[in-house]
Amino acid sequence: MAEPQIRYYQDELNDEFSTAKITPKHIDGSYRYDGGCMRKIGRFFWYDVVAKPLASLFLKVKFHHKIVNGECLKEAGTQGIFLYGNHTHALADALIPTMVAKPKGVYVIVHPNNVSMPVLGRITPCLGALPLPDDMEGMKNFTRSIRSHIEKGECIHIYPEAHIWPYYTGIRAFTDNSFSYPVKQKAPVYCFTNTYQKWKNSNTPQIVTYVDGPFRADESRNAKEQRKLLRDQVYETMKKRSENNNVELIRYVKADSEGDKR
Repeated sequence: MAEPQIRYYQDELNDEFSTAKITPKHIDGSYRYDGGCMRKIGRFFWYDVVAKPLASLFLKVKFHHKIVNGECLKEAGTQGIFLYGNHTHALADALIPTMVAKPKGVYVIVHPNNVSMPVLGRITPCLGALPLPDDMEGMKNFTRSIRSHIEKGECIHIYPEAHIWPYYTGIRAFTDNSFSYPVKQKAPVYCFTNTYQKWKNSNTPQIVTYVDGPFRADESRNAKEQRKLLRDQVYETMKKRSENNNVELIRYVKADSEGDKR
């Protein structure tokens, strides 16, 4: 493999390396998370008929995708779950949660950008995109939707790092904010860690996804403590799994506060 590209960052929590330029729509109380009958039809066609088989084929052909320890999700049975993962590939990250969680249907908490694109933005809700709301009325509908999916035994997926860092081989620090969802819903938490590993003589690495869990909130503690403990368990597990990376295509280097490269 060639020497890795170098990219500089300043803020591990907030720097974004995606090149997409999208003006997000305002997600308020008028946004329909359920979408009615047409959404159900679109969900069946775009998610079950189109996305799932194509995702499996693409990941196998392009990245020789492999899932390790996926059987741990069987412990959840028909119960709804929350699934967390590292955010390192724009396209693969849209597909891998479905492969990990199947046969459960997957719904992904996303930035409003994901439902704001002229054409694709009409399809992504059918694929499970749940955009973060911009006001209190929107938050009520958003929370109701999450609760409904968990009660139906489905999977809510979250990228706690929030921003894409392509091919990053570590785990970035992330807050415990998103862990309030499983605490409120009293649902088990799982995580996956995508790693990039050498594949024969190919310049394209293999993606190996490690799945871990369940992690459960300690209900003897208050909500804030439960949230932090869940976050720490997931973070430490993902950090450990990330040690399996053995290919580095892009190296991220900390720049100083003035923006000069170190």
